[in-house]
Amino acid sequence: MAGKGTSQGTGILLVTANVGSLFEDPENLQKTWLREFYQTVHTHKPHFVALHCQEVGGKNYEESMAHVDSFVKELLSSDAMKEYNRARVYLDENFKSPEHFTALGSCYFVHESLKTIHQFDFKAKKFKKMVGKEIYSDTLESTSMLEKEKFPQDYFPECKWSRKGFIRTRWAFGDCAFDLVNIHLFHDASNLVAWENSPSVYSGTRQKALGYVLDRITDQRYEKLPYFLFGDFNFRLDSKQVIESLCSTATMQTVRTAETNEVDKLIFRESDNDRKVVLQLEKKLFNYINQDVFRENNGTLLLEFDKEKTVFKDRLHELEISFPPSYPYSEDSSQGKQYMNTRCPAWCDRILMSSSAKDLVAKPETEEKSIIYDNIGPNVCMGDHKPVFLSFRLTTGADICCQRMEGISPQATL
Repeated sequence: MAGKGTSQGTGILLVTANVGSLFEDPENLQKTWLREFYQTVHTHKPHFVALHCQEVGGKNYEESMAHVDSFVKELLSSDAMKEYNRARVYLDENFKSPEHFTALGSCYFVHESLKTIHQFDFKAKKFKKMVGKEIYSDTLESTSMLEKEKFPQDYFPECKWSRKGFIRTRWAFGDCAFDLVNIHLFHDASNLVAWENSPSVYSGTRQKALGYVLDRITDQRYEKLPYFLFGDFNFRLDSKQVIESLCSTATMQTVRTAETNEVDKLIFRESDNDRKVVLQLEKKLFNYINQDVFRENNGTLLLEFDKEKTVFKDRLHELEISFPPSYPYSEDSSQGKQYMNTRCPAWCDRILMSSSAKDLVAKPETEEKSIIYDNIGPNVCMGDHKPVFLSFRLTTGADICCQRMEGISPQATL
């Protein structure tokens, strides 16, 4: 059981999960997913759990949104979470309002041994003590306990019904306060377009959107605090470079459509006699001959092609990745480690943080083994994304926290 938030510090568990698949096959996938999530909570025994979900309701959200309520009820009433006696669940379920709908869900659970926790009211500009369990859904615009924005339509014009955006909440434990931001950035619409340039046009779109979020959460409207951004960033490997590396000895054949003469597929074959196909690339097909390259050593040899975060290296930090690419896993419940042949596997799901937040996670006196950055359910099917988590201990009352509060006085809390 979670020990008290005492001298050992307050146990924090941050989890990001693109849950779109869970609502396509709730019977099988949801049970497995919840079991693995509960196991992670049980193993790390946190006092505070933040679960950031993307694609709540799945791709067919009009039909699947009904399954979301049962998923949330199960989370709140389960035996595994019974010692978490306070909770806040924010679900953006209002798909009838396309200009606002993000399909994001942010869920927060507080263990009974943690005596007090405060959440920030963005309208009143003060912290309020958190009590009880509450669920907010449908129109999140009316709650002042979070900030929610959907990215402007012109950020990703080719995807008319894009549901990408962010939700921000702010929390205080004793003297220590920070922001938690749930984020979902734009995907790669076509493997063929992603392959054309290095970096790809899609990475430029994600860069613009991420820059927008960072500017919003550090502007002058509120005190600046450490922040954790975790969600589906949709970061991809540099397609052109990774394909050139994987197919370095192959020759490329271009197949065009008869009607428009547009490139329909690229076929990379071995140059030797048997002309074996190494990679077949289409708009939504990435069929590479040997998936093991993405699993051996957790795929970390491919991290050199994971470059999208480097643009923000002065503003965003991440612990070392030692788990395989988190997407796109097979949605077949019997294929826990198999990738789908739809996209080049990539580390889409991440937990990033500001410099000051990194100081909270990895303080000099913290034992390294108490900081774990990993995925959930490595051997079972969790849907097309494996959730990713960060577990660490926060020493409340430490000087570093006090410095970061930047003028938020005890009077500012209720």
